[in-house]
Amino acid sequence: MHTHPARMVALGFALAVVTGTTVLALPISRAGDGSAPLLTALFTATSAVCVTGLTVVDTGTYWSGFGEAVILFLIQAGGFGIMALASLLALLVVGRLRLMTLLHAQAESKFGMGEVRGVLKRVALVTVAVEAVTAAVLTARFHFGHGQPLREALGYGVFHAVSAFNNAGFGLYADSLTGYAHDPWVLLPVAGAVILGGLGFPVLLELLRHWRANRAARRATAGPAGPSGVPRGWSLHLRLTLWLSAALLAAGTALTLLLEWSNRGTLGPLSGGDKLLGAFFHSAMLRTAGFNATDIAAMEPATLLSSSALMFIGGGSAGTAGGIKVTTFAVLGVAILAEVRGESAAGVFGRRLSPAVLRQALTVALLGVAAVLAASIALLATVDARADVVLFEAASAFGTVGLTAGLTGELPGPAQLILIALMFLGRVGPITLASALALRERKRRYQLPEERPIIG
Repeated sequence: MHTHPARMVALGFALAVVTGTTVLALPISRAGDGSAPLLTALFTATSAVCVTGLTVVDTGTYWSGFGEAVILFLIQAGGFGIMALASLLALLVVGRLRLMTLLHAQAESKFGMGEVRGVLKRVALVTVAVEAVTAAVLTARFHFGHGQPLREALGYGVFHAVSAFNNAGFGLYADSLTGYAHDPWVLLPVAGAVILGGLGFPVLLELLRHWRANRAARRATAGPAGPSGVPRGWSLHLRLTLWLSAALLAAGTALTLLLEWSNRGTLGPLSGGDKLLGAFFHSAMLRTAGFNATDIAAMEPATLLSSSALMFIGGGSAGTAGGIKVTTFAVLGVAILAEVRGESAAGVFGRRLSPAVLRQALTVALLGVAAVLAASIALLATVDARADVVLFEAASAFGTVGLTAGLTGELPGPAQLILIALMFLGRVGPITLASALALRERKRRYQLPEERPIIG
């Protein structure tokens, strides 16, 4: 009996976590004497596979070169997708994919059955291309701008490039990227890789396809435009992801500037240009990567709360980002707007949304809220910390962001287990749940009598 494709995604990630934990628990993976405690290895492996970035030890000093390489591999595998990676390897070795392999990859990647073979190859090429360009820029900056030896600069450049594109947020510096708060040649390439990875592979591949198809036409003329002001042929998913991602990025930047402008612990001492750079970088990291160029622990409670909301929303679907995803948030917003207007159907960009899509979005969002609230309550019962800080850590774990207000490194064992479960749920839960709901959809052959309970 075959396992449900959506369930196989969760099993694949769980197997990767177990394997990563086993390897990181070996003495060769630790820089010091002895081996890492099992809980430390489990937390790190889960954070890497789920491309979160939360850590209970300093990555650059605690783990050996071998351990850092293992973490980097886990990040790459987790960001690309466990089932998608397995399918790509099978395709490269065997030259074809079995039906169940196609189903498993399709459940994780959200592409159609007929597209999976070609899409896997293109996703791999896009991943390598973005990471290579980012690594080259960072290596050059670390070497020529900050005097690092070439070999060290290359290692740091590759590690941070892979971590950025996969929205992992793992860094080799104890203070993340706060030492480069004034350097746009470091922060902007990292932010660019994070944003691209956070859009999701369907968006990147569709943009690439449209660019190739319309390159000659764009040279000759501006081309026709649809009613929304974007080229015809853009899918609704692409439009929603791009527009809402840009809006959330701008909103996060503006809120951070407004709330932290005079905060002497964060943006206060910086110049105007550096304040804008720092606010933009922080907003981009909320898309869901855990690098920081300012001290998160020193941020205002209002900033932590607004950041928690943005981390919960997350990035684009079927990519390296976490959260409930921007399309889920957009669908809910459209549904609310339609209800306020008294419209019988919800629609956006000239397209009507299916009631099934509305139900799926509502289910994913509310279960996400329940998971974060339950984890926050459990953490508050376990540790002595402010509620806004605990909520920030929980939202960061669920959104697979990896930003911390300084609490994660001080958590006791039970609290670490709570975050481990939340990181795994945040990475695998939305994928598995959305796929399971879509695959279980069926038409009822009868209708129940209608009755309306009192709402509000």
